[in-house]
Amino acid sequence: MPTPSRYGTTDLFINPLGLGAAQIGDTTLDDAQVGRLLNTAVDAGINLFDTAPSYGISEERIGRHLATRRRELILSTKLGYGVSGIPDWTGPCITAGVEQALRLLRTDFLDIAHFHSCPRAVLEQSDVIDALEAAQRAGKVRAIAYSGENEDLAWAVACGRFDGFMASLNICDQRIASAALPAMAGKGFIAKRAVANHPWRFAQRPVGDYCEPYWERWQAMGLDNRGLEWGEISLRFALSVPGVSAAIVGTAKGDHLLHSLEWASKGPLPAEWTAEIQSAFARHDQNWVGQI
Repeated sequence: MPTPSRYGTTDLFINPLGLGAAQIGDTTLDDAQVGRLLNTAVDAGINLFDTAPSYGISEERIGRHLATRRRELILSTKLGYGVSGIPDWTGPCITAGVEQALRLLRTDFLDIAHFHSCPRAVLEQSDVIDALEAAQRAGKVRAIAYSGENEDLAWAVACGRFDGFMASLNICDQRIASAALPAMAGKGFIAKRAVANHPWRFAQRPVGDYCEPYWERWQAMGLDNRGLEWGEISLRFALSVPGVSAAIVGTAKGDHLLHSLEWASKGPLPAEWTAEIQSAFARHDQNWVGQI
């Protein structure tokens, strides 16, 4: 695993590849299999685990299988919804959401707590940010962050109250690299959807599939893979962009995770190849906004 990066100006140091834990929240997965995956990830040097209340039983599973390895982990989760009996996107929901996450993850503090695609109108009311800052002052959250896209993300960056951010960044979703990322000015940044949902697995347009917009963009750009797997190119591209602290990939399969780790260990793409990919995106961009 390459050298870890500092998350903005915090004292958190994150290894380049993190595990997006949405898939492990599937209740139909064998729990022992999930436990092996999580421990394999830590053994391989992955320290960032990103979860959310909407990821099934992901938080609970991370807590159950990794609580004894807490010192080896950077735990990131999301807030703003999913607390029984409390309206979403309110100050009390944030406060209770922190407590809920601490209980499920079996920890005394969250390393990174993100607002999960919070609309700008909610952010402007300030009470949700106030509540998250209060949790940070109380030592229950180390870094407060925002996960989202486009105009909502731009407002969150401009308000100056967050330690870090998360947004989509891959060869098919690059707009953030020219605007939002430079504006973050040294804040932490985690690239999600770093392998672009693998649109290259489809020979024809995957109508209605989650990755259909990325398939359209990938086809339009007409990139040359130079003999490498597209997943490797996309992941290493994300890690090539200045300001990226880490990139996350989601999987429930240990071999897929180790494959991604092997890619990440090769380091960023050569500068001229990164520039070529950025140029192709810019030439064919048809208001290709960040995908939520």
